[in-house]
Amino acid sequence: MARCRVTDRPLWRQGRFGRFWGASAVSDLGDRVSELALPMVAILALDASAPQVAGLTAAAWVPSAAGLVVGTWVDRLRSKRQAMIVADLLRGAAMLSVPLVFALDSLSLAFLYAVAIVRGLLGVVFGTAAPNFFARLVPRERYVEANSLTSGTRSISFVVGPPIAGGLVQVLTAPVTVLVDGLSFLVSAVLLRTVPVDEPAAAHDTPEPFLRRIRSGLTYLLRHPYLQHSLRCSTTLNLFSFMVQGVLLVYAARDLALSAGQIGLALGGGAIGGLVGSVLASRLTRLIGAGRSILLGCVALGLPYAALPLAADLGAAGRLGVLAAVEFVSGFGVMLFDINNNAIQTVVTHDSMRSRVSGAYMTINYGIRPVGALLGGWSAAVAGTGTTLVIAAIGGALAALWLLPGGIPAIRSADELSAHLPGPA
Repeated sequence: MARCRVTDRPLWRQGRFGRFWGASAVSDLGDRVSELALPMVAILALDASAPQVAGLTAAAWVPSAAGLVVGTWVDRLRSKRQAMIVADLLRGAAMLSVPLVFALDSLSLAFLYAVAIVRGLLGVVFGTAAPNFFARLVPRERYVEANSLTSGTRSISFVVGPPIAGGLVQVLTAPVTVLVDGLSFLVSAVLLRTVPVDEPAAAHDTPEPFLRRIRSGLTYLLRHPYLQHSLRCSTTLNLFSFMVQGVLLVYAARDLALSAGQIGLALGGGAIGGLVGSVLASRLTRLIGAGRSILLGCVALGLPYAALPLAADLGAAGRLGVLAAVEFVSGFGVMLFDINNNAIQTVVTHDSMRSRVSGAYMTINYGIRPVGALLGGWSAAVAGTGTTLVIAAIGGALAALWLLPGGIPAIRSADELSAHLPGPA
C-alpha cells in the first residue's frame, strides 16, 4: 500500500499549519473576551457615558485608515513572520498594561483610548503581514481549506467568547479579564515562533520612494482584472452591512420589542451560521465553483435583512425566530463570501505587493464602515428603521453586480487563476 504524502493529509494534522491555526484560534478567543471586557472597564471602573464607550469602540477602528501606509512599510520588511510576532508581543503588552495601571489607581479614559488605538494599529501591522506569511505556509490548491479552518475557529470564538467574557468579568472584574486577551497574544507569538517559513528577501535592490510605493500598491489594486471588482463588491457590501448594523439593535429592541437576552440569543444565530458556513464552504465550492460561491455569499449576507420588517406583526416567538434565522443565513453568507474571496486575493496578488495591496484593500474596505453606520442612522431618522433595513438589504445584494464585469462568477477554483498573476507593477 502506498504511503500518503504529508501534503495529502488534512491541513489541521500538519504541524506547521496546525500551530499557525492554533495561534489564530487563541488570538480570536482573546479578542472576543476583550471586545466585551475593555468597554466594561470603561463602564464599571470609570463610569463612562454611552458616547464615551462608543468612542472607545471607534478608536479601535481608526488605525484601519492607515492600512495602505502600514502595508507599504511592511512590504519592505525582510521577515513578515517576525513582524507578526512583534505585533503580537506589543499588543499583549498593551492589553496587560490595563490591569497594571488599574492596580496603580491611575486608569483613565484617555489611557483606554490610547490602548485601543495602539492595539488597532498593531493589528493592521499583523493583518498586512499575514497574507504573505499565509501564502508561504499553505499550498495554493489548499487556500480554501485553510481559510475554512481559520474562519471556523473565528466563528466558534463568537459563540463561546462572549459567555466566557461575561463570566470572567463577573468573577474576576473587567480589568483582570483584559489579562486574558493580553495573554492570548503572547501565546500566539510563541506559537508563530515555531512555524518557520521560507521568506525571500524583500526587493531592496531597487530603491523606490515611499510615496511611489504607496501609489504603486493602490494602482495595482485598482487596475487588477480581479481585485478591482472584488474591492468594489466588498466595499459596497460593507457600506450597506454597516447601515444594517447601525440600526439593527434599535429595531430589534423597539420595533420587535425583544429583550436584551432575546436579542443576544438571536444574534448568536449569526455565529452559528458562520460556523456552518466555514465547515461547508469547501464542499460547496467544489460543487458550484469559487466564483459562484462568492456571488451566493454576497447575496446571502445582506438580502435576508429585508425580511425583518415582516416579523413586526408576529408573536414574540415568531419575531425572535425570524431575527435568529436572518442572522444565521447572513452569517453563513459572510463565511462563503470571505473564504473564497480571500483565497482568490491570495492567489492573484504578487508576492512583492501583498502587504501594500492588503493595506490598500483594508483602508478602502474598512474605511467605508463608519460611513455606512452614519448613513444608516440618518436614513432611520428620515425614513424609519424598517425602511432602512430594506434599503440596506437590497443595496447589499446588488453589490454582487460588481463581480460580473470581472468574470469572477465563472471561476471554478482559486488555483486556476495562477496564470493571471500580473507582475509587481
